[in-house]
Amino acid sequence: MGRVKLPVMPPVKPMLAKSVKDMPTGDVLFEPKWDGFRCIVFRDGDEVELGSRNERPLTRYFPDIVDAVKVALPDRCVVDGEIVIAQHGRLDFEALQMRLHPAESRVRKLAAETPAEFVAFDLLALGDDDLTKTPLEQRRATLAENLTPTAAVHLTPATRDVDTARQWFTDFEGAGLDGVIVKPLDLTYRQDERVMFKVKHERTADCVLAGFRWHKSGPIVGSLLLGLYDDGGALRHVGVAASFPMTRRKELVDELAPLRDKAETQHPWYDEKGWGPGGATSRWNAGKDLSFEPLRPELVVEVAYDYMEGARFRHTAQFRRWRPDRDPRSCTFDQLERPLVYAIADVLSAG
Repeated sequence: MGRVKLPVMPPVKPMLAKSVKDMPTGDVLFEPKWDGFRCIVFRDGDEVELGSRNERPLTRYFPDIVDAVKVALPDRCVVDGEIVIAQHGRLDFEALQMRLHPAESRVRKLAAETPAEFVAFDLLALGDDDLTKTPLEQRRATLAENLTPTAAVHLTPATRDVDTARQWFTDFEGAGLDGVIVKPLDLTYRQDERVMFKVKHERTADCVLAGFRWHKSGPIVGSLLLGLYDDGGALRHVGVAASFPMTRRKELVDELAPLRDKAETQHPWYDEKGWGPGGATSRWNAGKDLSFEPLRPELVVEVAYDYMEGARFRHTAQFRRWRPDRDPRSCTFDQLERPLVYAIADVLSAG
């Protein structure tokens, strides 16, 4: 594939958002926060390149998106957006991760079985015009005028009404979205700067400490392995917590040492066949070394999380405090909030 020739050329580092607790107001635009792969589309006629947040191209992994944007986007343009996959009315990040496969035959097969969609939310160039110095309000209007929505390419909903945004924050979580993005209307496109705002869900849960992984830099604690008991009484791996300064990581080695005694053979994730469903393999990278030090499941830790994906925390949880007052057996899935179900199709038709 030949390289595109556009007024804004790859690679482009996407504009970013910083987390805030409350919904900003004023001359701002509110959009749903999509949970997928950030992608900047460079289209020059039949030539299309899909750039990612880390500047590695996504083009070869999403031939379906390459074909789709040729129908929906202007002939020559640069568009910022998100690649997502929806399954059963909800975003499915795990299915999206599976699309990053090295074998071309597998890529084509997955493109047919789990087709992706592109949600557009910013316009960096159109024709020969570089729009990165143009205010967001004008970029958004120009994008809306020039995008032809299809089943696979969408213009993200947007509103200037803060009450509507607060409703979206609550309702859209049920479709797998994880918050709201807030953009000043006079904002120019500033690469790799956190000049937008994001309001994300944050909840807390009391989890059983089931083990830890060593830090890559040496014999200090890297992350804590978290578990919750299911209805059948089995301790299920639900994710990890990792938000400690280096000095604290060193201290944790000694603090957790008593729980390592006899933990290996008495651990609920160990049986005569070896280590069981304790999360010793990665969902995203089967070759990644996720070996861990088991701990007797006697200590409870309170963590903050944004939301669940299936039976696991979608992102790394944040350590809040130890809960010596809690019985580990009382740490069950019942304590977790369950968002109301909300369909992706309804999200896309909003605004």
